Amino acid sequence: MIIGGFQKMTMLDYPGKVACTVFTYGCNLRCPFCHNASLVIDEAQLFSEEEILSYIEKRKKILDGVCISGGEPLMQKDIFDFMRKIKSMGLLVKLDTNGSYPEKLKEAIELGLVDYVAMDIKNSKEKYAITTGKKSIDISAFEKSVELLLCGRVEYEFRTTVVKQHHELEDIKSIGKWIKGAEKYFLQDFVDSGNLIENGLCGHEKNTLEAFKQAVFDDVKHVSIRGT
Repeated sequence: MIIGGFQKMTMLDYPGKVACTVFTYGCNLRCPFCHNASLVIDEAQLFSEEEILSYIEKRKKILDGVCISGGEPLMQKDIFDFMRKIKSMGLLVKLDTNGSYPEKLKEAIELGLVDYVAMDIKNSKEKYAITTGKKSIDISAFEKSVELLLCGRVEYEFRTTVVKQHHELEDIKSIGKWIKGAEKYFLQDFVDSGNLIENGLCGHEKNTLEAFKQAVFDDVKHVSIRGT
């Protein structure tokens, strides 16, 4: 597995858990606001799988789980083998995904390799292409992943990074209808990491985020704002 980043400990990435985060290299999308651009378009610093697993093994008694983020982790051909190694240590696995590999997501869930899934909902269906840096895009894969998670076979959350240049109130309302009945939905305030694919982007004002939150209350069981 190609690993482009590693955070040794976090209490934020896996809700309610002490975890470390492994960042895989490469992504099939080019979201302009991606804060991990070095994992997508640049030559990232690579870590060996052996050194990462060795670190986790030594600290498994103080960790609850491992977050596998990216990039897009499900692009990795040996992602399941890596998950199995984590599970064999008695640790939980959280997967961050953009939802473009529904069959692999389904298989990971059915095999019991993942305990929590965080799927990014980039925007309303109508604006998915531009928000993912594409001229056009088939959103059927994302729709299948949403449908799969809504079945509730694994703990999950949906989340949207909200950017002033890409998200308006009607977009958030549309997302709410799309994921209607979801357990958890997070609106993540955009923060410029200084490592973006496109410059000149900014977040919304706090009162706008609150309006976005109110707009999906009828569709989602629990909605919160992160990053404010």
